[in-house]
Amino acid sequence: MLEAYLPILVFLGIGFVLATVLLVLGLLLGPNKGYAEKDSPFECGFEAFEDARIKFDVRYYLVAILFIIFDLEIAFLFPWAIVLDKIGAFGIIAMAIFLGILILGFIYEWKKGALEWE
Repeated sequence: MLEAYLPILVFLGIGFVLATVLLVLGLLLGPNKGYAEKDSPFECGFEAFEDARIKFDVRYYLVAILFIIFDLEIAFLFPWAIVLDKIGAFGIIAMAIFLGILILGFIYEWKKGALEWE
């Protein structure tokens, strides 16, 4: 029974050895030229002017929720559209309920002002 796992162990061993050798070669032979521009903190092209641990505006999270709503919608609409002729009325009703829930989320976002850009 264990001999069935031997090819897998050989494959993992070769992969581990190859990855280790390539990593060591890259560290030894790669360029190690550090300079001030490369080592400086980068934030949108200029130096940071505040502490990184500030509170985010609620609108940031509302935009994130809005992205998730539309991302989920697209992710589920493509497979549904492909099998639309096979799923019948039940599939159409189920997708209508799903889209209704997403529309409720969109309306919530709209009422909270996540679509308002100032």
